[in-house]
Amino acid sequence: MAKRPTIEDIARLAGVSRTTVSRVLNHRPDVDRATRKRVLHIIEQQSYVPSPAATGLAGGRNRLIGMLLPAFTWPIVPDLVRGITDILKQTPYELVLYSFNDEDLDRDRSDVVNRLLETQLTAGLLAVYPGLLATHLSELYRRGVPVVMIDDQQKHVTPWICADNVTGAYEAVRHLVQLGHRRIAHIQGPDDYLVSHERHRGYLRALAEAGITPDPDLILKGDFLPESGYAGAGTLLDLPAGKRPTAIFAAADQMAYGVLRAAEERGVVVPRDIALVGFDDDAPSAHVLPPLTTVRQPSYEMGKEGIKLLLALLAQAEADDLDTIPSNELPAPIPNPPTQPMVLPTTLIVRASCGAKEPSSLLAF
Repeated sequence: MAKRPTIEDIARLAGVSRTTVSRVLNHRPDVDRATRKRVLHIIEQQSYVPSPAATGLAGGRNRLIGMLLPAFTWPIVPDLVRGITDILKQTPYELVLYSFNDEDLDRDRSDVVNRLLETQLTAGLLAVYPGLLATHLSELYRRGVPVVMIDDQQKHVTPWICADNVTGAYEAVRHLVQLGHRRIAHIQGPDDYLVSHERHRGYLRALAEAGITPDPDLILKGDFLPESGYAGAGTLLDLPAGKRPTAIFAAADQMAYGVLRAAEERGVVVPRDIALVGFDDDAPSAHVLPPLTTVRQPSYEMGKEGIKLLLALLAQAEADDLDTIPSNELPAPIPNPPTQPMVLPTTLIVRASCGAKEPSSLLAF
C-alpha cells in the first residue's frame, strides 16, 4: 500500500499530541481556536485523509462493512454471506450489501463504489467477483481504502481470497478423460472474470496431459448463466456426426443446467449420449436429473477468510490513527497485507451426469 501521512505525522508537524489531532478530526469542542486552525492547515497541506475506520470508531459510528456482490441471485452468495456473518457476529461490525443486476456485469460501476465511499459510513469493502471493478478497487486500495476481493482479480494488488479454479477444472476434465472421452467441449465464463480464464487453463492442462489437441469448435463463450449454457449446448449438439463432443465441461453449474435442457429438447440422454460436468456445486446440482458431477468450491470458507483479512486491515488502519484499540473486539493488525492470493482447495464431486460407474459416487450430495 502506498505510504500516506499518518496521524503521528500531522501531530509532529503541528507540534501537538495525536490525541489533539484526533479531537480536531472528530470536531471535539475542547481544542482552542488557534490550535485547531494550525492542525487543519497541516492536514490540508499534507493532503491527509483520516482512515474512515478510525474516525468512525472515535465517533462511535462507521461500523459497517460494504459487501459488493455481482447479484443476490448468484448461488454462491448464501454460503459466502454465512461465512462472513459467522465471523462478524463476534465483532462490533455489521454488513451492508450492494448487488449489481445481471445486466450490469459488463458495465464499469466505479461510480457506485465512489458514491458508497462518499457517505463515509463504510469502514471497508469486501468485493465478490468484481470483474470490471477490480482495477478501480485496486486503485482505492493503493490510496489507503481497506479492500479485500473474493476471487476474480486481474491484477494481484489488493489482498484477496480465491478457490483453486485451475486445479478444480483440471481434475474435472481429467476425470472425463479417465472415463474414455477424447472430444471434450468447454463452455467458458465471461472474459471479464479471472475465474473464467483459470478454469479454461485447467481444461487445457488436462487435455495436454492426455495428449489431446484442443478443437476450437468445441470451446464456446458463456456468461455463467443457464441461457448461455443452453445456447452453447445447442451449437455443440447440432454439430455433424463425428464432430460432436462426447462430453461437455461447463465452467459453472448454472450453465450446465442449460446444457441439460438443450439435451432433453433434442432427445440426447445424459450421460448415455453425452457426459456433463459443471463447476461450483450449487445446491440444486445434487437434485437435477441426472445429478450433476461438479467441482465444489469452498464458498463458506472463502467468506470467512475474506472477512477475517478485511477485519485485520481495519485493525491496522485504526492502529495507525487511534490512541487505543479495543483489543477484545478486533483481530491483530496486518503490518504488510499479502498481495498474493490465499488459494483454497476445491473438491471434485462425482455424480451420475458424467457416466461414472461407481454406485457410491452417485451419493456424493
